[in-house]
Amino acid sequence: MPLRRTIHIACIWINSRKYRFTGRGSTTVAVSIELVKELRERTGAGIKECRDILEQTGGDINKAIEILRERGIEAAAKKASREANEGLIGVYVHYGSRIAAMVELSCETDFVARTAEFGQLANDLAQHIVALNPRFISVNEVTDEMIAESGQSRQAFIEETVLLEQKFIKDPARTIEEKIKEAIAKLGENIVVRRFIRYEVGA
Repeated sequence: MPLRRTIHIACIWINSRKYRFTGRGSTTVAVSIELVKELRERTGAGIKECRDILEQTGGDINKAIEILRERGIEAAAKKASREANEGLIGVYVHYGSRIAAMVELSCETDFVARTAEFGQLANDLAQHIVALNPRFISVNEVTDEMIAESGQSRQAFIEETVLLEQKFIKDPARTIEEKIKEAIAKLGENIVVRRFIRYEVGA
């Protein structure tokens, strides 16, 4: 009988991660479902994508998040020229009904517009607008005269008044623009803030 080669697989559990060594010179890192779940909750990426990236990064969740964000930026750039004619209105009324905001958020299809993720994004943006009171959507609306009149530095003025450049109130580690790009990567469509309005009693 011909000699059969056998490959021994050893599995070692370290810090709830399973390291699987297969064959000569090859190593596959299989991470725990808890780590995959945490990455999915923090980024909104699919389960398979989360697992694959965690395996590539050896279970380093911070590095995995950075890779997913970079992919989101690339995906958003590719979709930026596509028309976004569907969407919905996000609404938020602050406690006491003295401040409210509405934002028109556009996407490419009615299917995406009706998803829970898209609706949540629109309402989150409305809540953010109530809290931080931006004046403009993008830096393209800002002029040098406006900055000069404010007496602030260009960066300070933009961060205070431009919606896309502001830190997201629910996650200050990201700007509104980054949050939208992550949604673009997840939902697969171009997403655009068309306009918004903020109301305040007595203002």
